[in-house]
Amino acid sequence: MASTEKKKSLKVRRAGLPTREQVMEFITSSGQPAGKREIAKAFGLNGQEKIALKALLKDMADEGLIDVGPARAFHKMGGLPKVTVLRIVDVDGSTLIGTPERWEAEGQPAPRLRVMERGKRGALTIGDRILARTEEAGRGFVAHPMKKLAKASEELLGVVEEADGGKLWLRPVDKRIRKDTPISDAGSAKPGDLVLAEPVGRPPRISARITDILGDPFAPRSFSLIAIHKHGIPHVFPDRAEDEAVTASALPLHEDKREDLRHLPIVAIDPADARDHDDAVWAAPDDDPANAGGYRAIVAIADVSYYVRPGSALDKEARKRGNSVYFPDLVVPMLPHQLSSDMCSLRAGEDRAAMACHLVVDAKGKVTSWRFSRAVIRVAAVLAYEDAQAAVDGTQDNELLEPALKPLWECWKLLRKAREKRDPLALDLPERRVVLDEDGKIVSVAVRERLDAHMLIEDYMIAANVAAAKALEAKKAPVMYRVHEPPSRDKLVALKDYLGTFDIEFALGQVIKPSTFNRLIERVGDLEERPQIMEQILRSQTQAYYSPENMGHFGLALGSYAHFTSPIRRYADLLVHRALVGAYDMELPAPKGGVIPDRTALSGEDFENMGRIGEMISQYERRAMEAERETIDRYVAAFLAAHVGDLVEARITGVQSFGFFATVEGLGGDGLVPVSTLGDERFFYDEAGRALEGVESGDRYTVGQRLQLRLAEADPINGVLRFELPDALPQRPGFKKDRTRPGVRRGRPANIRHIGSKRGKHRR
Repeated sequence: MASTEKKKSLKVRRAGLPTREQVMEFITSSGQPAGKREIAKAFGLNGQEKIALKALLKDMADEGLIDVGPARAFHKMGGLPKVTVLRIVDVDGSTLIGTPERWEAEGQPAPRLRVMERGKRGALTIGDRILARTEEAGRGFVAHPMKKLAKASEELLGVVEEADGGKLWLRPVDKRIRKDTPISDAGSAKPGDLVLAEPVGRPPRISARITDILGDPFAPRSFSLIAIHKHGIPHVFPDRAEDEAVTASALPLHEDKREDLRHLPIVAIDPADARDHDDAVWAAPDDDPANAGGYRAIVAIADVSYYVRPGSALDKEARKRGNSVYFPDLVVPMLPHQLSSDMCSLRAGEDRAAMACHLVVDAKGKVTSWRFSRAVIRVAAVLAYEDAQAAVDGTQDNELLEPALKPLWECWKLLRKAREKRDPLALDLPERRVVLDEDGKIVSVAVRERLDAHMLIEDYMIAANVAAAKALEAKKAPVMYRVHEPPSRDKLVALKDYLGTFDIEFALGQVIKPSTFNRLIERVGDLEERPQIMEQILRSQTQAYYSPENMGHFGLALGSYAHFTSPIRRYADLLVHRALVGAYDMELPAPKGGVIPDRTALSGEDFENMGRIGEMISQYERRAMEAERETIDRYVAAFLAAHVGDLVEARITGVQSFGFFATVEGLGGDGLVPVSTLGDERFFYDEAGRALEGVESGDRYTVGQRLQLRLAEADPINGVLRFELPDALPQRPGFKKDRTRPGVRRGRPANIRHIGSKRGKHRR
C-alpha cells in the first residue's frame, strides 16, 4: 500500500512542465543519455508541454546551466554526460585511464577518468572503447564500465623507435596517449616505420604487437594515412559497392525524360586543384517585361540520386562516410571514383545528368521564384577561380567572357545586393593551403586568396540551397536542414568579458543578430587586435549541424536553409535531392535487370531515420574537419622542421595558466611557449583578459600580441610546435637521455632529421 502511495505521489509530482531544478536533478541522476525525448517521457509530457520543454531546455542552455553532447543528450554545463563513450588511452600504475571519445568543450582539456574495473583483472586495455557511467570523485572523475564497445578501425598508431640495446618502442601519434609502449612483436617493422599495432598483456605490463606497416611517416600521403587511421575514416570500398558503381555509371541518361539544357553555355568554376566538379552555373537577362532589369539563372548540380539509390550498396557506404574528406595530397571520397571522378563529375564537353535549380532574380536581387528539374547538360568549360576572375578583369582572354561570364557576374551583383541587405555574419578568416610538388613534397604553405569569383559561386550556391529548402517546405516534404543556432548566453558572456579587456562595450540585453557582430567588427576598425577579436567572435558561435527540425541558419541570416549543391561529397545533399524527386514527381524509368533498386526518391527508411541520420552525418563532418585540420598542422610542422632554432614572426592565439600558444604568421600551426621558459619570476594568469602577467616585471603576454619567437621543436608526426622566447638558449640538436630507462636514447628515429627534443616518456 505504501509503495502504491509513493508511486502515485511521484506521478503527481511529475505531472506538468518540470522546473529547472527538476530537470537538472533528472539529467545529473539519469543512468542513460538524457535527451529531450527521455526528459519528456520521465515527466509524462505530451503535446504543447513538449514544445514548452524544448523552450525551457534552450533557456537553460543559454543560461549556462546545461550543455548538449554529440548524441543530443543534455548534461550539466562544464561536466561530463552521466553516460558516455570513453577510450582507454593510458595506465597509471594498474589503473586504466580513459578520455571521452568526443570532447567539444572549447578551451577546456578533455578530462582523464580513472576506470573502475570489476570482475576479471585485465579485461580492458589501451585502445578499448567502453560505454561508461561517470561520476565526480574527489578532484576528478571516475568511470564505471557498462559495456565494452567494438574497437575503432585503428588500434594503436605510431612510429617505431629504437632505444640503446636495440629495444623497440612504439611512439604514439595520438597526443592523448602520453606514454610510449614497448614492442613485444615487431614482425618485419623497422625503426622509423609508421605502423598499426594492437595492445597485448595486462596493466601495468602492456606491450604492442605490430599488425600493419604503413611505411615511412614522411613519405607522400603518410600524413593523410595517419589521420585516416587515427580517426577511423572508412577509406576502402567493398567490392560490392565498386561493382555497383560500375553498373550504375552505365545507366542510360533518359534524355527524352529530362529537360535538355545542353544548348546553354553553362560553366563550372572551381579551385584549380579540384578533384571533382559537382556544380555549374548559368545566367542571362530575363526577357520577361514584368522582371525588367532582372535575371534568370540556373544552378546545375550532378544528379547523384539517379546513380546512388536508397538501400543500395553505394548508399550504405555513402552513409557510413557522411562526406568526402579532403587532404592536401589525396581525397577520401564518399563515392567510388567511378562516380565521384567520372559519371557524377560535370566534365566539359560531356553529357551529364543534372538536377537543375532554375531561379528568377529581380532587379533588387531578390529570388522571386524557383523550380527544379532533372536535366541533361553539357558544361561549356571548367574554369579555375583565378582564370574566371582574370577573364572578367580583362587580364586574360576567354571566349566565354561575353556569352557566359559577364551575365553571371551581372546577376551576381544583384544577388550581392540582397545579401548585403540580409547582413549575414561577415568573418573572412584566412584559409591555409598546402602546395605539394609532383613527388608529394611540400613547396609552400600559404593563405588562399579570396576573389570575387569565390564569392560569386558561394552566393549562387546559397540561393539554390534556400530554394531547395523552401521548395520542399511548400510540399510539406521532409527536409534535412543545415542548422546554425544563435550563440549561447555563456559564450556571449565570455565574449563580453574578453571585449572588456579592450574597453569595447558589448550589451547582452540586445537582440543578437549576425549584424550585431558585423557592427562590432566595424567598430574595431583597423586595430592591431582585429584578427584575434574576429577569431573570438568566431569561437562564440555555435557549431552548425544537420537536422530534420528547422532552427534556422543564424550565420547566414536565413530562416530556411538546406544543403543541395554537393551531393557527390555530402550525404545530406543526397537526401535533399531524393526528397525533391519524391515531392515533385521526378522519378525516372526503373533500371532493367533488378541489380539496382528501382526508385531514386527518399525511402521510408530515410524518412523514419532522418533525425538519427542528421546526428550521424554531423558527427562525421566534425570528424572530417578535425582530420583535415590535424593533417595540415602536420604538413606545417614538416615544413618548419628545417627551421628549428630560427626566429619566426608569431602571434599569440591562446593563453592558459601553464603558458601561451602562438602561431607562425602566414603559416598557422599552434605551438606552446611553456610558462616555465618565461623566466624566474612568477606569472599571474588573468582569465578574463586571457593574459599572463609577470608579478615583478609587469611583462604581459596576451591573445593577439605579435612577437618574435624561436622555434624550439617541430614534430610532423604529431603536428606539434614548441616555441621559446628569443633570448632563451636554443636547444642543442640530438637525443636526450631517458632517465626512467638507463641507456635508452629516446627521440627521433634514425631516418628523421632533428625536429627538437624531449625529456623522458612524458611529452609536453
